[in-house]
Amino acid sequence: MPRMLDVSDDVRAEIGDEEADRLLAGENAPGSYDCTSCRTPGDSEQERTSTVLFIGDETAVLAFAHATCLPSQVVQVTEEQLQGAVRSIHPDGAPADAPPEQAVLGVTSGLVLIDGDLHPALVVEPTGPIVRPGSTDIGDDFLPLLIEQGFMPVTELNAVPPVLHGWSVLLAMGQLHAVLQPGTGGGSPVAWWQAHQALQVADTWRSAATKHQQVLLFAAPVGSIGRQPREDLLRDALDKAAANGKLVAATMPLAGT
Repeated sequence: MPRMLDVSDDVRAEIGDEEADRLLAGENAPGSYDCTSCRTPGDSEQERTSTVLFIGDETAVLAFAHATCLPSQVVQVTEEQLQGAVRSIHPDGAPADAPPEQAVLGVTSGLVLIDGDLHPALVVEPTGPIVRPGSTDIGDDFLPLLIEQGFMPVTELNAVPPVLHGWSVLLAMGQLHAVLQPGTGGGSPVAWWQAHQALQVADTWRSAATKHQQVLLFAAPVGSIGRQPREDLLRDALDKAAANGKLVAATMPLAGT
């Protein structure tokens, strides 16, 4: 039976007409799969399914997603992210000498009041220190690395931070999927952070994002913010991090709906 597959023009261009036609004919497509976005089971014989091609520096992985979660697309990622995705898709195939668990970026959504207006915000805090690639230091270079990318240090939350051009926040079907950064050499945007499972955001957050068409992104080193159960506590933690010189921020256009 032909699969209910969507293969975008971008994906077709990467994998070739022959492979795309085989997928659409059901020869190479799986019947059942785990959605690469929400990680719940899908069935390409019963529901519309998107082909999503992750391309790293050296390898590419074709994954499948519910069409309601993600459109068919090509996603540029780093080779490290791609290997991590492969391990999450095929956990039993992880190499025995897999490197130790790296720090990952934790993301919290909330509304932040600035100058009398509520703005949708994302707060990013790693689970461990972030060191500069290739460095043997034990310190934390998370904020310096972001400042080099164009993020601005924040000492108090009294103004909307400047727009960071080339970056964007990807929202699809009311769920948060990724924070995108410019590709190297002016290429397609790549995922700076990508949700293993799309994050549901509150209706009030999505309404504010739709109103402003942009999202404020705050970032702080590990241990600065923590997981706060309420927005007033999150705001207190942000104010404290800013006062301690441990907060950077940027405003990013909203991509998607």
